[in-house]
Amino acid sequence: MKLFIKSAMLAATLGAGLTAAPANSQTAWPARSVRIIVPSTPGGGTDAYARLISAVLSESLKQQFVVENRPGGNGNIGAEAAARSAPDGYTIMITASPSLIMNPILYKSLPFSAEKDFAPVAGGVISPLIFVVHPSVPARSVADLVAIGKKSPGKLTYGSAQQTSSTALGVRLLEDSSGAKFTNIPYKGLGQAVQNLLSGEISFMYSDVVAILPQLRAGKLIPLGASAHIPQLPDVPTVADAGYPDAGVHASFMVVAPTGTPQPIIQRLNSEILRLTKMPDVAAKLEAMVLIPYFESPAEFGARLLKEREKWGAHIRRLGVKLDE
Repeated sequence: MKLFIKSAMLAATLGAGLTAAPANSQTAWPARSVRIIVPSTPGGGTDAYARLISAVLSESLKQQFVVENRPGGNGNIGAEAAARSAPDGYTIMITASPSLIMNPILYKSLPFSAEKDFAPVAGGVISPLIFVVHPSVPARSVADLVAIGKKSPGKLTYGSAQQTSSTALGVRLLEDSSGAKFTNIPYKGLGQAVQNLLSGEISFMYSDVVAILPQLRAGKLIPLGASAHIPQLPDVPTVADAGYPDAGVHASFMVVAPTGTPQPIIQRLNSEILRLTKMPDVAAKLEAMVLIPYFESPAEFGARLLKEREKWGAHIRRLGVKLDE
């Protein structure tokens, strides 16, 4: 499967359920700093995207947009904090997929409702994932990795951003389609996982590209295959090329606000993020980080979220993934 590497443009689908507020309720917004909750540690793709958006919104709207990392609980700690925040436009969340897509499927109960407690703001970006190994691992292709995982089940360890992210479930999909077995070491974010991979404490990762691109260019990690063709790494084949298209998943970083946030604020945030994303300097930074933007209205983003939950629900049921919580 070949993921597109150009900006995703979706057709207009107006009418998703966002509750409007009186049009004159927030004419001065933003009148003070805005908090951006990120439910993971610094050093990963979610944090990198959040800090870029924080910088450009701060400059554009003349108020500080401050990133607050709230990792833990497979993303649930930060998501709960965002859901419980006042819906006044002064708290938003930039999150990867687990908080809004995977966790509602995997957990029997959560301290928040992904559907009821969050209003879609902007679809954000997607990032291809890439299999990378420590140089000591005798694998130089996805086929080599699979061969080791079949010959010595569970011997190789892989780090992931939480248990419920695409960086973990993507490996489960590779296991399912190949018969290989690996051992997952979950982290609160990719930053610490990358450090442990560099030191050889874990064997490999299926990482979003932005988290490990400098290490790849420095030759400190070995790329095996990616979920899509990556222009910055033209010699790296795709997992589909290796015969495992089901593992060709991606990471998503998206923007939401507590439900009840006034509609004019949501629309302004959406408009600003889309406008800034199209600016040449910002577009160049996203391209350098291998982050591919969506240009969606809040309603379109909300509709895509529902489809993503359906897709990942089917994957999770097939894999039989269960959590103790």
